[in-house]
Amino acid sequence: MSGLKELRNRIGSVKSTQKITRAMQMVAASKLRRAQESVEASRPYALRMQKVLQSLNSGVKDNQSISPLMIGTGKSETYLLIVATSERGLCGAFNSSIVRAVRREIDSLKSANKSVKLLCIGKKGRDMLKREYGDLIVHTFDFADVK
Repeated sequence: MSGLKELRNRIGSVKSTQKITRAMQMVAASKLRRAQESVEASRPYALRMQKVLQSLNSGVKDNQSISPLMIGTGKSETYLLIVATSERGLCGAFNSSIVRAVRREIDSLKSANKSVKLLCIGKKGRDMLKREYGDLIVHTFDFADVK
């Protein structure tokens, strides 16, 4: 009968693990919903900032005394890709989708003989890209560093 008891203990253990996983999933979903709401709330500010930058850009084009950092050089040889991913898992295909898109972009830029640099925000993106594109990563930011 010890086999039956072990089986019951195992079933109870699996049910407890399922409850914990379900609770963690609900917490992650709630955090994602809050993040989406904050992004949607910032949309009017982003649109206004875009208008301000367009206005600045139109006023700068004719002025020769402006810094090249402000108006650019007209060359597009080096690209900086900013990869923003999460610090941990439990967010479905979020990180994988971002890294997949970054890999496609890197491949298309390299096929066009462009130089690519990466700035990684979050551990997951850095860890996934480090193996294949570690030499392209110029800097990383972890959420643990931000207080």
